[in-house]
Amino acid sequence: MSQDTQIKICGLSTPEAVETAVASGATHIGLIHFEPSPRHLSIRDAIKLRELIPSTVKAVLLLVNADVKVTGTAIAEIKPDVVQFHGRETPEWTGLIREKLGVEVWKALGLKDAGTLERAQKYVGKIDRFLFDAPAKALPGGNGETFRWDLLQGHEHEVPWGLAGGLTPDNVAEAIQATGAELVDTSSGVESAPGVKDMDKIAAFCEAARNA
Repeated sequence: MSQDTQIKICGLSTPEAVETAVASGATHIGLIHFEPSPRHLSIRDAIKLRELIPSTVKAVLLLVNADVKVTGTAIAEIKPDVVQFHGRETPEWTGLIREKLGVEVWKALGLKDAGTLERAQKYVGKIDRFLFDAPAKALPGGNGETFRWDLLQGHEHEVPWGLAGGLTPDNVAEAIQATGAELVDTSSGVESAPGVKDMDKIAAFCEAARNA
């Protein structure tokens, strides 16, 4: 894989973690506004961290089944570069947000089987990137579990895509080599406890992804 694999570190909650991710070469920083998550940020806290992200790095706002008001308020106040929808959002909804609000839109999908890839087709033209993750459990993501990467081998991707789900400093290079992922995304894989980022793991993940 080329040096151009993009790297998203998700679920950051402290200035130190944002600064470490940026310094380590992350291309995307994920801020989660979803109360059940141990990585949840209030809009006020997300704004503070957003201000630390340089223009060379994209800020990604992660929402899960948020209603119209929450979605509109969060996007207007946090001003992300990207909105990542991680729930049951429809193609009509993702397309509307993309068209009306002018933000880059990603859709995360739990990849259970080949059928998921077929069903994903309805989002083509309504999003800017797919993020293939492990199937949802109690929480839609951040569960630290991988899935069958071979489901993506040989798949003809019609839109840009990324790989999430249980990625760690130890397996990210293998994941990139196995799937050809254009972007890799980690959250729990660089933590010492749920929601607590480990600075050394963030740096190690970015290094391993760059060197894959």
